Amino acid sequence: MMPHNKLVRDKIPEIIEATGEVPIYKVLNNDEYLDALNQKLKEEVAEYLEDNSIEELCDILEVTYAIIAAKGYTHEELARIRDSKNSKNGAFNKRIFLKKVISSAEVIPT
Repeated sequence: MMPHNKLVRDKIPEIIEATGEVPIYKVLNNDEYLDALNQKLKEEVAEYLEDNSIEELCDILEVTYAIIAAKGYTHEELARIRDSKNSKNGAFNKRIFLKKVISSAEVIPT
């Protein structure tokens, strides 16, 4: 038996059973669930950084949505806060890579 000890998608136990194997699992309480979601997010981000696939981006998004729900937020709240941050600071569309900031005291008048 190979230990996994990680959060898995809802249908994974059924998929395992369909292969003739027996999944051993438990349903997490709220605190355990949030901890497991945070670990899953780290896992999915690492997988995305390794292969840059759209599938891994979808996994990151799915975990993000689960965290939002587990914390009692809604998709609408997420969208509203995202829009607000984009209005205030912009998004990442212009591909701006900030190299450094020179203070006004360092600027030599011309």
